[in-house]
Amino acid sequence: MSGSAQSYHAHAHTSNSTTNSTSNNDNSSGKTMRRLGSASMFLFLILAAVVTLFPIYMALLNSVKTQGEMLTNILALPTTLEFGNYADAFRKTDYMRSLWNTVVVAAVGLAGIILFASMAGYKLSRTPGKLSSFLFGLFVMSTLIPFHSIMITLVRISSDMGLQGSAVGLGLLYIGLGVAVAIFLYHGFVKSVPKELDEAAVIDGCGEFKLYFVVILPLLLPITATIAILNMLWMWNDFLLPLLILTDFKSYTLLLSTNMLFGEYNNDWSAILASLVLAMLPVIVLYLLLQKYILHGISEGAIKS
Repeated sequence: MSGSAQSYHAHAHTSNSTTNSTSNNDNSSGKTMRRLGSASMFLFLILAAVVTLFPIYMALLNSVKTQGEMLTNILALPTTLEFGNYADAFRKTDYMRSLWNTVVVAAVGLAGIILFASMAGYKLSRTPGKLSSFLFGLFVMSTLIPFHSIMITLVRISSDMGLQGSAVGLGLLYIGLGVAVAIFLYHGFVKSVPKELDEAAVIDGCGEFKLYFVVILPLLLPITATIAILNMLWMWNDFLLPLLILTDFKSYTLLLSTNMLFGEYNNDWSAILASLVLAMLPVIVLYLLLQKYILHGISEGAIKS
């Protein structure tokens, strides 16, 4: 019996050692796979960053070259820094006027989108029912309609309403085009705001508008910043709609003014690239100021919708 017991204990010890060895191997293999996954993701992100930033690097590099240097080799470093290209771009595009027009378009569009979309998103989110769900569904479905399918109709309507040729009119059109996506994001984000705040404010005597502007709107800052930067990038970089609506060169935005540098027989590439660099600087500054709100606002609004 003692020999059988010793044999059993030896067998059990061997089994435990084998199990521990297998477990250690599995843990080691799992760690290796996780490290490989992290390294692969890191390399992918580096590649994506290089692909994204390379056009910006090329624009910056060639914006300080002479026309001859750029046409000879666009990848070579400049022999001398031609900052006069920026002075030429500033003058040829009438930069301050074009910048002001772009700011007016973006300010009108952003103000309208944020005001109307936040109010609509809050009301639809706080009002359950079939009608509310139907209206919200209409807004969401409208985002699936391609712009090109309504382009001609939109130009005709803007002409009939006297919006064509005006920076303010262009901003009003952007409100109609951008409000649906903003309502979708606000609708989801409002769900993270406790309803008890509404009830407490009503008990304290707040009316519906005071409740919204004093209590709710300040809590929507993360998603508001996200919507502001996304729509700012859209309106600032848009070319087609301003080209269709702005008929007077005095109301041209930065991109339309830059487009005027393209000639029929010759293109002033040095001034064009310098103008593009000047056009993207305000957007970069805005993004740096609001970047901490962007991912938080998008994730909150999308997940809770």
